[in-house]
Amino acid sequence: MTRSLRRDLRRDLYAVGAAALLVTAAVLAGRHIQDTSRTLFVSWPPLLASWGPHLGPGTPAAVLLAIAGVAYGPTLAARLPWRTLLPVTWAAATAWIFSLALIDGWDRGIARRLTTRYEYLQVIDRFDDIPAALRDFTQHILLDSPDNWPAHIAGHPPAATLTFVLLDRIGLRGGGWAGMWCVTVGATACVAVLVAVRALADETLARRAAPFLVLAPAAVWMGTSADAYFAAVAAWAVALLALAVTRRSLWWSGASGLLFGLTCYLSYGLTLVALIAAAVLLLRRHGIRERPVLLMPLLAGVAVVPAAFTLAGFDWWEAYHLLVTRYHQGAGGIRPYGYWVWANLACTVLITGLATAAGLRRTGAALLSRRTDRPHRAAELRLALLVSAALLALLVADLSGMSKAETERIWLPFALWLLPSCALLPHPRAWLTGQVVLALLLNHLLLTGW
Repeated sequence: MTRSLRRDLRRDLYAVGAAALLVTAAVLAGRHIQDTSRTLFVSWPPLLASWGPHLGPGTPAAVLLAIAGVAYGPTLAARLPWRTLLPVTWAAATAWIFSLALIDGWDRGIARRLTTRYEYLQVIDRFDDIPAALRDFTQHILLDSPDNWPAHIAGHPPAATLTFVLLDRIGLRGGGWAGMWCVTVGATACVAVLVAVRALADETLARRAAPFLVLAPAAVWMGTSADAYFAAVAAWAVALLALAVTRRSLWWSGASGLLFGLTCYLSYGLTLVALIAAAVLLLRRHGIRERPVLLMPLLAGVAVVPAAFTLAGFDWWEAYHLLVTRYHQGAGGIRPYGYWVWANLACTVLITGLATAAGLRRTGAALLSRRTDRPHRAAELRLALLVSAALLALLVADLSGMSKAETERIWLPFALWLLPSCALLPHPRAWLTGQVVLALLLNHLLLTGW
């Protein structure tokens, strides 16, 4: 190993060590705060989880998938034809998420996740008249309002709830179908990120990123959480924009706009995905200059969903301001900002893994490096810019104070875009081993909830 490679590896390990120390500090400080003042409202800080070592029916499958993914994942990602790699990535990600969820069993791990008193399925019957429900939606956001919405319904625009209402209407009723929807759709986010990385950086880096996207510890929270579904919609909005500006396609541009509009009506915080979209436009600005008409279907598409909900009587801005009030009426107004502003980042370490800490270190090095003799230097720089935009969006969400705790779930749409930084790491199997071990430990030692 050359001196340069040893130096890079040493710096990677420093980044890993710093990330591990951050998590340790968040656990110890969080335990102290929770034991003394009980203001964190989580049982196992910084995660919304409780200690509960256990095995389950998903354990054998999860272990086998982890071993197979580490052993064969990088080779398959490098050799499979691109058109084959994408469905294989989706299938593998779906299997990994399902196997981890089934460690808690079908009932607790999937079927009951979206049926608790905080969740969307609790209000299905209140949407018998959808137009009326949309007109009155803002009247039930505040805690002191009559028949106030449960936390997750009040905390999101109505497109989130409407998704599960429509599933119910077509016969896919109950928590099992809702959970399967979130897992199978959420797993496509990995494919969307691969498509975007290939379009914006290059295919080699996308292939190197694929195993890290599939085997991310984030899979623990993607099964079963509506945020996995939100992450997929947001990821496809970015991916289709990347295709639009690289292929000069008006159709892809319009489709991207539609998904961006939908994204903003699934979660208020996902308006920050605009920062990732801005990075896409910056990286492919030449395509926009050559065909500025690409922006027209994009903007038209973005307007469709907001226009539909506005005409139906839902006021996004009014709802958001009421949500801020509701947030501070509940646990969000008590949880200490001084702890969560940095403990949230420890949650991010846990969902993206220690490999991503090293990958982000390499991302920073790629941005600052002046070396031009490295192969794929331009592609690595483009990837670094894309990852940095996602990191910026995550940091803005953090500083806003509207994401105190539960960010291991809420930040999935941003965290997925940090994972491609692992494509910059050498020896992928060693790093992947750390990723799958972390995911298996988290799911077997903790009982997660939201």
